[in-house]
Amino acid sequence: MREEEDEKEDLLVSGKEMREEKEEELLVVGNYCHDVLFRDGLVVGETLGGAASFISQVLESLYLSSKTTIVAKVGPNFAYSSSPLSLLHPPVIASSSLTTLFHAHFFNDQPDRTLRRICACDPISPSDLPTSSLYDFGMAVGVGGETTVETLARMLDLCDTVLVDVQALIRTFDPVDGAVQLISLSSTPFFSLISRVQFLKTSAEESRYLDIEELRRGGCVIVTDGAEGCHVYWREGEFQVPAFRAVEVDPTGAGDSFLGGFVAGLVCGLSVRDAALLGNFFGALTVSHIGVPELDPVKLQRVKDEIEKRSARCINGCKRKEGVTDFGKSVGFEEFRAVLAEVALDISGRQNGPFNPPSQGMELVGNLKREW
Repeated sequence: MREEEDEKEDLLVSGKEMREEKEEELLVVGNYCHDVLFRDGLVVGETLGGAASFISQVLESLYLSSKTTIVAKVGPNFAYSSSPLSLLHPPVIASSSLTTLFHAHFFNDQPDRTLRRICACDPISPSDLPTSSLYDFGMAVGVGGETTVETLARMLDLCDTVLVDVQALIRTFDPVDGAVQLISLSSTPFFSLISRVQFLKTSAEESRYLDIEELRRGGCVIVTDGAEGCHVYWREGEFQVPAFRAVEVDPTGAGDSFLGGFVAGLVCGLSVRDAALLGNFFGALTVSHIGVPELDPVKLQRVKDEIEKRSARCINGCKRKEGVTDFGKSVGFEEFRAVLAEVALDISGRQNGPFNPPSQGMELVGNLKREW
């Protein structure tokens, strides 16, 4: 009996030592995809997609890729193997499956797109996750049904802080045409794990399928809402973080880029409010592009410098002592907002119009002036 207790104690000690010696910053779990965009039935763009690709681009622009592990699956038909993002974070090739494919349909007489999953790659299983490291932060960001209950449970064991995009949990797909549909979070098998999730991100549309009042008692819920910016809810309060102005070309990936900016802020030690503002900034840059935006680290150096300055001021940011998350309005918040707005305008001024127009030969998917 004593030997069994000693063995258990040794395992606990070794686990603690592994965390102290091998802990990495960030684990991102979600498949890369192929996105095809239609306008009134005509193809206007084909791009690399999937939340992991948008998040990776944001992290790369802020020089955080070396601290990031991305677990993504694709099929042998993956068309972006030579892209910089794929070379930086190579996906797992599922030999018996095709790359997840989405068709996004836009219509001039309809304000919202229709999204269909045409085919899906294999789901990401717990055995696909790294076994040699533990992580400060984990992100479950599946878009095509690749997140399993078992995988999320494993991430909760591997990561100190877990962020989940609720679309990974509540999306279902019509068996005939692949149309994306949403179901109540409480009706999913993931619901039993939600109390262990520190940050849950949802769009305004998706939030109708959640009980925010219940969820905020156990963690933080962030609702992104386009021109309204985002709303942050937690047990002791709530606040709104303002948006940035942008001309919408393609909304695909805006929420993913928001998450990339948000987690980048947390990794760098910013408060939740500052991190959400950074998320809004990257969301605004993304909607002005078709597909994954080109984010030049040189043009974003001022943002990086400002993050480092604010991180040095942050006493209770997410890299915090005694697990205290700072939800307060930090000193210089308006100054930070002004810097981000200036950089956004500077980036747009280097282009031929507000932010980036579509590539040559492509039509605008939309031309709606919105704030993000």
